[in-house]
Amino acid sequence: MAKRDHQPGKLAPVVLRKLSDGWHADGGNLYLFVRGTGRTWVFRYTAPDGRRRNMGLGSLDTIPLARARTEAAKLRAEVRDPFSPTDPQERRKQDRVATRLDRARRMTFKSCAATYIDSQKHGWKSPKHTAQWESTLATYVYPLIGDLPIAEVDTALVIKCLDPIWTTRNETASRIRGRVESILDWARTSGFRTGENPARWKGHLENILAAPSKVQVVKHHAALPIGEVGTFIQLLCQREGIGARALEFAILTAARSGEVRGATWSEIDLSGAVWTIPAERMKAGKEHRVPLSPRAVEILKGMGKVAGSKFVFPGAKPDRPMSDMTLTSVLRRMDRGDLTAHGFRSTFRDWAGETTNFAREVVEHALAHQLKDKAEAAYARGSLLQKRRRLMDSWADYCATVRGDGVSVIAIRGAA
Repeated sequence: MAKRDHQPGKLAPVVLRKLSDGWHADGGNLYLFVRGTGRTWVFRYTAPDGRRRNMGLGSLDTIPLARARTEAAKLRAEVRDPFSPTDPQERRKQDRVATRLDRARRMTFKSCAATYIDSQKHGWKSPKHTAQWESTLATYVYPLIGDLPIAEVDTALVIKCLDPIWTTRNETASRIRGRVESILDWARTSGFRTGENPARWKGHLENILAAPSKVQVVKHHAALPIGEVGTFIQLLCQREGIGARALEFAILTAARSGEVRGATWSEIDLSGAVWTIPAERMKAGKEHRVPLSPRAVEILKGMGKVAGSKFVFPGAKPDRPMSDMTLTSVLRRMDRGDLTAHGFRSTFRDWAGETTNFAREVVEHALAHQLKDKAEAAYARGSLLQKRRRLMDSWADYCATVRGDGVSVIAIRGAA
């Protein structure tokens, strides 16, 4: 038994560290529970509903005896209040809920969005993606609900953000809806709001807003008619400069302009005539191997490596890639401002589909498109590299000819 001080039924401070394992009463519902080296103060009581309960008050290391007695006295008075007896554990839970709710009320939509973006941006492809999130939210969402508590954002407020642009700028509006939905999901998981997500589409907003397919105007990139490709390439070959060569390389590889502008020498295998674009630079997030035609290899060999640059087509500063306006400037100087670099991918697709017998999955793979049909995707799981090499060589041959009157064929580059 523990030695007592001059107060009967009380624990003496000098023996607290010497007590054996078990429960040791200090009186007034206060106990010291000992197990091994651990010593914890516990308030043991009968709740107003008749249940026997134990409520931890903290360790002896952090709560001295005098403080534990004071806290126990407060709790005992709470339990025995003749007018409104309270279960202190239940009250503690309610206090915690109230604290969380108060914190949630202080968390605005804007602050939650900033935290969400910061937590996710390292997994996004580029700083440009982060900038797009921030820009669209700042333009269309923050002015209306940015300063409101995240817990109070409801369907009506989401609609208020989307409705003004849903029919006029539906692609942008649809992306904003998805971004708001992600932020609200994060807030619910983080405990800042409860209930269903008012920005979800399926089974909710689809019942209020028109389907994107009904209001979305698809704007295709301006594409060159396939019969004019040879003439265009002939004029392009006559132009000097890195921009002209980059545009020609983009046309011959049917690659996206960003993929070409960011191409590095480490991605190029000249001996194998293959360009391997890493997953992080691809729209679909998967590595893409591009078989290079003889003319594409010729362009690369003619470029040569620029000192201090890893890029195949460096920008004004060797350590930076070519500007996204460079290819557009080439087209404008050729008086073809009606075209876009991306549009040549459509020209390639038209040529392959209308004038060749190459399988559709081979063409789609060459464009680095994701096949929607699961059977096709399984069939095309391999890179189909050899079939795509024949496709790209045929495309290069087609680009190397000028067609007159729609029938005659004139070679403009024998080696091609």
